[in-house]
Parts: sequence; C-alpha cells; structure tokens
Amino acid sequence: MSTTERHRTSARRETILGDEPGAYASARYVRVTPMKARRVIDLVRGMPAADALVLLQFAPQSASTTIFKVLQSAVANAETTEGLPTGDLVVSVARVDEGPTMKRWRPRAQGRATRINKRTSHITIAVQPADVVEAKTKKGAKK
Repeated sequence: MSTTERHRTSARRETILGDEPGAYASARYVRVTPMKARRVIDLVRGMPAADALVLLQFAPQSASTTIFKVLQSAVANAETTEGLPTGDLVVSVARVDEGPTMKRWRPRAQGRATRINKRTSHITIAVQPADVVEAKTKKGAKK
C-alpha cells in the first residue's frame, strides 16, 4: 500500500519504513537493559519472520519473551492493516534504544550508599516482504 492510498501516515512510520510496504511494532519502557536486549535482537535481524519467532520462542534469554511479543505484533500488523501475506515477511528493522534509567540507592558499609541503575529499553521491530528487503540490499550494494 503506497502512502497516497493510506488515510494517514505517522511520522514514526515514515522514519522507520518510508514509502515501502511493511509494518512495525514497538514496546516502550521495557524493564530489561538495552545491552541484554541487543544480544537477542541481533539474532533475529534479517531473518524470515517465521524462523525468528521459532528462535525467540526457545531462546534462553529473558529478553526473548518481550521481543517475541513485539515481533508477533509486527507480523499481525502487517497482516491486518497492510494486507501483506505473513509467509514471506522478513525482519528488516530491529533496534533497541535506551529508555529512562531509574536510579535507586543501596546501603553499604560504614554509612555509605551506592547507586543502582535500573535501565529500561524501547524495542522496535519492522517487518517487510522479502522482495522489498532484497531489492533494498541490492540497491545498497550497488552504491
């Protein structure tokens, strides 16, 4: 579906996907550190969506359950809002941005205190048809 056919286009969608077909989903303020979430998200970037869902379902990391839900949501968005077939979807954009950090204090010896940082993440996953992603990589390789 092109931008002219769409009733309204958010600025967020424009920055993630542009005019190309696809859908995205995001989870914000997730209580997992960005470094741990990036370990998992690097596994699924560029994979077919069905294979990525299977991999995330059985991954031992705790961040994989949240990323699994976000990917499931992105696939459902592609199917319902964009009308794309789910069989040929590929994870094109997968990123983890740092959210706000909650600062807590822990008492230590001799009246001191140390700071504990409880970090949060913003997880964004976009899926696109395989032919669009393939054309984009070929175009990028030519430059």
